[in-house]
Amino acid sequence: MQLRGKQKRFLRAQANHLQPLFAVGKEGLTSNWLAQLDGALDRRELIKINILQNADVTTDEVKAFIEDRTDIQVVQTIGRVLVLFKVSAKQELRQLSDRVAQI
Repeated sequence: MQLRGKQKRFLRAQANHLQPLFAVGKEGLTSNWLAQLDGALDRRELIKINILQNADVTTDEVKAFIEDRTDIQVVQTIGRVLVLFKVSAKQELRQLSDRVAQI
C-alpha cells in the first residue's frame, strides 16, 4: 500500500503517543535486526525506532536500508526518531491498516 498525504498525517497522529521500541546502536544495521523489526511491525503495524548517538549510521541511511530491503514505509522522521508503518500479514491484526485504507 502506497500511502497518500492524508494517510501519513493520520498515522503521524496515531504515533504521537508511542515510545520508540527499537534502537539502532553501535552494531549498526543487520539483517537480524531488520527481521526482528519486521516481526514487530507484523503485530503492531506502527512503531517508532530511535537512532542512538553512538550509532555509525545517519537517519537517511537507516531509512534507505529499511525501505530498500522490506515493504516497511517510513511515515515520519523527527531528528533521530523514525515512525514506521507496515500492513500486517495477519488479517485479525489489521485494525490500523483497515482504518488507513478508508482515508
